[in-house]
Amino acid sequence: MIVAIKGKLASSTLLTAVVEASGIFYEINIPITTAELLPKPGSEVLLHTVAIYREDSQALYGFASKSDRDFFKTIIEKVSGIGPKTALNMMSRMSVSTLRNSISSGDVATLSKCPGIGKKTAERLVLELKGTLSGTQAPAAGCAPESGGNASDAVAALTALGLKVSEADKYVRAAVQKLGEDAPTEALVKFALSK
Repeated sequence: MIVAIKGKLASSTLLTAVVEASGIFYEINIPITTAELLPKPGSEVLLHTVAIYREDSQALYGFASKSDRDFFKTIIEKVSGIGPKTALNMMSRMSVSTLRNSISSGDVATLSKCPGIGKKTAERLVLELKGTLSGTQAPAAGCAPESGGNASDAVAALTALGLKVSEADKYVRAAVQKLGEDAPTEALVKFALSK
């Protein structure tokens, strides 16, 4: 099983990365939240991967951190009706920390805003995963760190001010990239509001 690929980033789009490792070019499906963290082409990158083999296809899915990869695996393995494409769409729309918090708090409304996730699927996500998601790990070299509690607090503050969860999450991710993972909630909110 291929659990990670380290090599030179040959090219990338919002949903794919091509990584050259030992003369082999791997096309890896990635969420937008990972694409935002990729270095420039030609730089070294490490993506934590899941290989999925089907009768008629095989695909690699890559993530900036082990915790993102593990979250993806948990969703596709434990929640019936959610396949790799839907899970990737969810992770493209919101950061894993926001998705985890939504599942833990039973926030069906936020989850159902993800592409391909209706109310029933969101309820199934909460039912089947609540209490099973825990722990975060540092992201890969060549990718920015995943934000913690301050980022989640900043997203909550921005949604209280009227922003959509997906917008708030996107702005806070940009703020974390600019200000660092240890930035206080107030600084993240201020930066996000300046966008």
